[in-house]
Amino acid sequence: MTTAFEAIGKGLAMGMLLALSVGPVIFAVIKQSINNGREGGFSFIAGVWFSDLLLIVLANLFSELLTRLLDFKQLIGIAGSAVLMAMGIYYLFLKKVHIHPEDVSVPGLRNYDHAKIAIQGFLLNTLNPAVMIFWLTAATAISVGHSVRDRVIIFGTAIGFNMVIDIIKVTLAGKLRKKLTLKNIRLINKLSGMILFIFGAILLAGVLFFINHI
Repeated sequence: MTTAFEAIGKGLAMGMLLALSVGPVIFAVIKQSINNGREGGFSFIAGVWFSDLLLIVLANLFSELLTRLLDFKQLIGIAGSAVLMAMGIYYLFLKKVHIHPEDVSVPGLRNYDHAKIAIQGFLLNTLNPAVMIFWLTAATAISVGHSVRDRVIIFGTAIGFNMVIDIIKVTLAGKLRKKLTLKNIRLINKLSGMILFIFGAILLAGVLFFINHI
């Protein structure tokens, strides 16, 4: 039986692997934090966290269901790439930058804004087939030779580590925000939009290539 210390070590390793993987989420976190301050950044990563927790539960308790969902990974990939490319186009050409104040005494984001940003984080993470495959692969590998207690510790440590890293990202982006002019923030938005569009295009190309070669 794996000791608690060993389980924590495996969870940290998994968390570091996930945290170091560069994807569209990290750019979206930075963009939200710069545009809408810490409130917007935390709302976005809350949506990402909920997505990860949902996928972890599905991978561990309903692995067959998640495996069946992977049968539709082409459709999920196309939907995910469409969302990424649409967000990229929006931030490149349509988004008007409004800087929300950091002072909590001044009204900033409304509840509607928080919900909208959190949903963006949830969809961006959930519609990425790589994230789904990561959690399913991890759950499958860890289910062998590990008790329920071990899996709770491992996945709890992994998601906890990522939460800490996400909080650091939002905090650092919030500090950077104070040193940026509106012109620079607009430039970062367009750069972020371009990155999101490129990620979406690469994902779409990969999905179409896979479909044409099965």
